[in-house]
Amino acid sequence: MSKNKKKALRGRAGRMKGGRGSGRATAGNVRLWGRHAVEAALKNPAREHRKLWATREGIDSLDGELPPDFPVEYADVTDLARLVAKDAPHQGLVLECLPLADRFLDEFTDAEPARPIVVLDQVTDPHNVGAILRSSAAFGAAAIVTQDRHAPPESGVVAKSASGALEVVPWVRVVNLARALDELADAGYWRIGLTGHAEETLAEALPAGPVALVLGAEGEGMRHNIQQHCDALARLPITRDIESLNVSNAAAIALYACATREFEG
Repeated sequence: MSKNKKKALRGRAGRMKGGRGSGRATAGNVRLWGRHAVEAALKNPAREHRKLWATREGIDSLDGELPPDFPVEYADVTDLARLVAKDAPHQGLVLECLPLADRFLDEFTDAEPARPIVVLDQVTDPHNVGAILRSSAAFGAAAIVTQDRHAPPESGVVAKSASGALEVVPWVRVVNLARALDELADAGYWRIGLTGHAEETLAEALPAGPVALVLGAEGEGMRHNIQQHCDALARLPITRDIESLNVSNAAAIALYACATREFEG
């Protein structure tokens, strides 16, 4: 939206009740913070919003215009700090909303095979998942897939690390990751597991058709069962000066490699 509308960003304003927050969202709600995360959520038509707490400077920093009846409470920086994780950089904006609706794997395997799908095996750090969402948005991944019991929930930490990408990249949560990999194979995807112990490099293993990149948690890596559900294992050609890369850095490099290959559908 145009910059001349920024100053029109207003809602029903008031003080925070009692000047204090509970520190967590109510049951079933998600609390997001930071300009990029909040702005992306406000612009996402699939996101159902509950309430925005903000400083006046935070409101002015947004690129867009809130509906006239949008529930806003003005607050100071100290009050907002009580609504978010400790020392979280909220930038004067805290949004409470409902989680995004569930997405399903076949929505993406049948749609855009040229775009890779990222599968995460027990990557539990929300900062890493957020960073992988950000790289997935930057390099055009169709979706990320995680196992529901071994991945962080949708949260303000994930959204802040994703810098708006949580609203852009679909996040598919599955009960059984091995079964999801079988579904990808049935849909024609070549499943490449990234591990430093592989003989082939990623460039050598990349096919010209649809690909699913599989990454494991730092330290443990992919579980043996998940490796068995990959068509190939590949490594990034890093030097011996360093043992391994952070999983989010590895994902970014692998996604770049997919984005620059010649795809043949």
